[in-house]
Amino acid sequence: MPIHPTAVVDRHAELAADVDIGPHVCIEGPVRIGAGTRIYASAYVSGWTTIGANCQIHPGAVVGHLPQDFHYHGDKSYCRIGDGTVIREFASVHRGTQPESATVLGRDCLLLGYAHVGHNCILDDGAKVYNNSLLSGHVEIGAGAIVSGLTAVHQFVRIGELVMVGGASRVTQDIPPYLSFAPGMGLYGVNITGLRRAEVSGEAMRELDELYRLLFRSGLPLGKALEQVVGRYRSTEAQRLIAFCRSPSKRGFAGGPDRERSKQSRSHAEA
Repeated sequence: MPIHPTAVVDRHAELAADVDIGPHVCIEGPVRIGAGTRIYASAYVSGWTTIGANCQIHPGAVVGHLPQDFHYHGDKSYCRIGDGTVIREFASVHRGTQPESATVLGRDCLLLGYAHVGHNCILDDGAKVYNNSLLSGHVEIGAGAIVSGLTAVHQFVRIGELVMVGGASRVTQDIPPYLSFAPGMGLYGVNITGLRRAEVSGEAMRELDELYRLLFRSGLPLGKALEQVVGRYRSTEAQRLIAFCRSPSKRGFAGGPDRERSKQSRSHAEA
């Protein structure tokens, strides 16, 4: 087990035999690290954190540290990082706030430089958060979704599977699966590129496009639009989008370009 002589490793930590610990790394507390993982120079890993196999924690990254939440009072909470996940330079992932709660990153996730994942966030397998993007507490990111750089996501927002969030976005409401979102536009269609990469069928993409137009471009309230989808769509992807829109939401659902323009007009008027 190559551990650089300048690294500080807590005696309660459990490291697989081939974990690579670089210079000036600090591992504090009962951290568990799986086989084949590399912790680069000056990274900090703490608390009740579990890092899976074949992960990379790059220089200056902070994983499992105290949540930035006034409600945290030192209780035991967790940070769990799945196999194959990569956390790049100076990114941070904080552990949960409530006792026995957790912040969870699935398998093969990617956080780029200076990204922040707040307490109690859940990132499904393959989710990607790019440079300087910020996830507030309790955010959920679906499998394969991409949050582009310089984006801020409000607390309790859900971003669905294979969503594409454009750079410099401000996301304050839920984004249903398979859709695209951009600053100043809101929802603007189906994430065709992401769906093709995921080898989603052409029929499913056709249904998703039709659903998007009905739910978000028809002018109908979302609840009324959902009444019209019963029995009309057969693909697994369409059913997932419908289920997402019917599920409870703490923030409501993002809208299309018309709603975004209306929001901007109100903001300018209030200013």
